Amino acid sequence: MKVEGFLFSFLSLFFLGSAIVYWIVSRDDTGFTCLLLSGGMAFIIGYYILFTASRMDARPEDREDAEIAEGAGEVGFFAPHSWWPIAMGFSFALTTLGLVFGPFLILIGVFALLVSVSGLLFEYYVGINRTQAYTLGQVEAMGELPTLNRKFIGEEPHH
Repeated sequence: MKVEGFLFSFLSLFFLGSAIVYWIVSRDDTGFTCLLLSGGMAFIIGYYILFTASRMDARPEDREDAEIAEGAGEVGFFAPHSWWPIAMGFSFALTTLGLVFGPFLILIGVFALLVSVSGLLFEYYVGINRTQAYTLGQVEAMGELPTLNRKFIGEEPHH
């Protein structure tokens, strides 16, 4: 992960250097601010990745002596589908429209945004999707009933 961290750190320095040169050459506030914020965001990502890399063992991708087979297996859980980002987008749009049309829309939009962010956050902890992040063996070991008897839609059921 250190390579990725150094890449974002270099990107941060590049954006900050570009912002300084851009300000000297053009004196444009908007472009300078955008480059400065881009450098800041790249710094946040680079710092997080380097901090995380210092707290964990080296991955097979980070070691020179690693074998290809060491990287095999399950990479992680990736959500197959979710409707919550659409709800978050509409909530954010409603909140933004509140800046134009009045504070009552801001209140409604912020409430809808809180509900949609909570829905996205807890999507795989409660309700019908609560066991989708686990394999069927893990669900049975926890003593829970799976929501479906198969991991993915269309997959043949396990008996």
